[in-house]
Amino acid sequence: MKRVATLALGVGLLACGEAEPEARPTGRAVAERPAAVADLSLPAAPAAPVRDVVLITIDTLRADVLGFMGSDEVATPTLDRLSAGGWTFDNARAHNVLTLPSHANILTGLHPYEHGIRDNKGFVLPATLPTAATLLGGAGFATGAFVAAFPLDSRYGLDRGFEVYDDDYAVGSVPTQIDMPERSGEEVVARALDWWRAHRDERRFLWVHLYEPHSPYLPPEPFASRHRDAPYRGEVEAVDHFLTPLLEPFLGGGEGPTLVVVTSDHGEALGEHGERSHGLFAYEATIKAPLVLWGGGLGTGRTDFPASHVDLLPTMLRAAGVDVPASVSGQALFADEEPSADVSQYFESLSPTFDSGFAPLRGVVHDGYKFISLPLPELYDLRSDPTESRNLVDSERDHLRRLARLLPTESVWPPVRGEVSAEAEQALRSLGYLTGSAAAKESYGPEDDPKNLVVLDAKLHQVTDAMHLGDPAGAERLAREVIAERPSMGLAWFLLAQLVLDRGASVEAIELMQEAVRLGVATDSLRRQLGLTLADVGRYPEALAVLEPFGDSDDPDVLNALALVLSTAGRQPEARAALERILATDGRNALALQNLALVALRSQRWREAGGYAERALELDGRLGQAWNYLGTARYNTGDPRGAVDAWERSIAVEPENYDALYNLALVAAQIGETGRARRALERFVTSAPSDRYAADIEKARAMLRQLPG
Repeated sequence: MKRVATLALGVGLLACGEAEPEARPTGRAVAERPAAVADLSLPAAPAAPVRDVVLITIDTLRADVLGFMGSDEVATPTLDRLSAGGWTFDNARAHNVLTLPSHANILTGLHPYEHGIRDNKGFVLPATLPTAATLLGGAGFATGAFVAAFPLDSRYGLDRGFEVYDDDYAVGSVPTQIDMPERSGEEVVARALDWWRAHRDERRFLWVHLYEPHSPYLPPEPFASRHRDAPYRGEVEAVDHFLTPLLEPFLGGGEGPTLVVVTSDHGEALGEHGERSHGLFAYEATIKAPLVLWGGGLGTGRTDFPASHVDLLPTMLRAAGVDVPASVSGQALFADEEPSADVSQYFESLSPTFDSGFAPLRGVVHDGYKFISLPLPELYDLRSDPTESRNLVDSERDHLRRLARLLPTESVWPPVRGEVSAEAEQALRSLGYLTGSAAAKESYGPEDDPKNLVVLDAKLHQVTDAMHLGDPAGAERLAREVIAERPSMGLAWFLLAQLVLDRGASVEAIELMQEAVRLGVATDSLRRQLGLTLADVGRYPEALAVLEPFGDSDDPDVLNALALVLSTAGRQPEARAALERILATDGRNALALQNLALVALRSQRWREAGGYAERALELDGRLGQAWNYLGTARYNTGDPRGAVDAWERSIAVEPENYDALYNLALVAAQIGETGRARRALERFVTSAPSDRYAADIEKARAMLRQLPG
């Protein structure tokens, strides 16, 4: 046969960028009541432990867009009914403006600097920490989680303690392809309800996570038509609709004693302070979170009590009659617990520091004042200035010093972020999260303050917008502009390298990636791509020098990349060993099985190769290379028609798999299927990259001239 594989040159980014900002809601949030009438009351604890606990987290949901929080622009009837029948916390806040750390805060009752997850990537929850699932599961509860998006993938450790952790996402044929990093709230709720009903005879802890309000804002009908000019609001209405089948039985009295907790992980800026979505700043638009407690005999009420995400775990445990570990930082939100209202609500935003070298953002809210610690510090009186438009740093020095002293010393920079897999980076980019790598600095100045870099951050998002819209030349120009303005932004180097690779300039891309390495701004994914590209052009010693330092990694994507290079260099036993290390901890890693098929093919172990390919395809039928390898294995075991069928499947799911296309043409001609062969050859001649397939294209043209008809 002609060949069995070619290493991928580029990533082929699927990044969608961020949606354009829309007008912010104008309904007055109840939480903006003057401090003089603040009500710090709390619900009484349940008279008896509740039977079940339901936690609902809605991604990227601003507090002030909801009807029960004062908005008249969005219809949220189900959540409004829940609020009316329960307790609503008008002064609740998140500690992070990203999905993964916020949910870690909720599930552990610990601050981010205590459990260690500070970003959406590069962190895993330590196995030693108790969570809502381990504690309630240990008390006899059935535990089920149903999450809607990749940032909560089980790889990050939040699945511990859950008997069912449903994070069913489809993965593409290479680690940098993700076809569906999120799924509809309708599907999530349907699966959660199936689980809930199946466990009706047990005490249950159910966590349901919905993702719709996150960008890109693409609400389904009829919500899209209702909010054509403000699709974010349409997404919020869709979430309320999706939750109705789950919440209606509780609201209608059809379920037993249950505590229902509804909150968001963070909000959405919608253009406020120059931020399009979230993750850069920590103003109220992204830090304030809706919070409702319903059921369990709590009664009804509203309160300005300063609740935080760390308070939710002890609240759920206390309601269920389960002991709260002394290590938990939060406090149960019940009157008989006598929680202190004199608390500071800590928050942080560190992704721009990890990704682009911006100054780390930390802060606290206390007694109506908000302090943001940056090289250009900020202080706001939220009672008189809820939109944070008047910085009081110069006029309120006493308040500034008092709040600065409340910053926890444990939260200082820099935390250590681990490896970010190629799959994770691509999945997060496709959801609008930009990922990069920047070295921590000993000190940061005004030039590093995100307020002074918001325009540059927006330009980086414009790069991915242009890529998504099919304008690679514009994207490349913008990426070069970002690098010229701030060479330390490793993500810009990575995106530029991908763009150069995608236009077939391998040598230029290698030089770019090597320069990023020299400057110390190369992401792990860039280093992996450098190794693969060096191997692709035959520079195997250099490729191995780049990738072998990753050899001790436990990251399956790192080991898959290393195995590909080892295999291409002819070191099949070492490649096999790296792949078997993956399967020893994750027997369902389809990419490792696919690559083992390649190793077996290169060792001429045809039946073994076919077996690995079939196992990979059982896990993910859209692995184009696995179909390619299966075709080669079938051909070499005497099944040419089966081989042609497999290659057809390969190019159906991966149209740019030119090796499979070429093999299909060759074998279809051999078995007399000239029409099939002609179609494949014509497609190969017109679409295969000439720099890589020049000789093969000439052979294909010659074959076309020789085919009958």
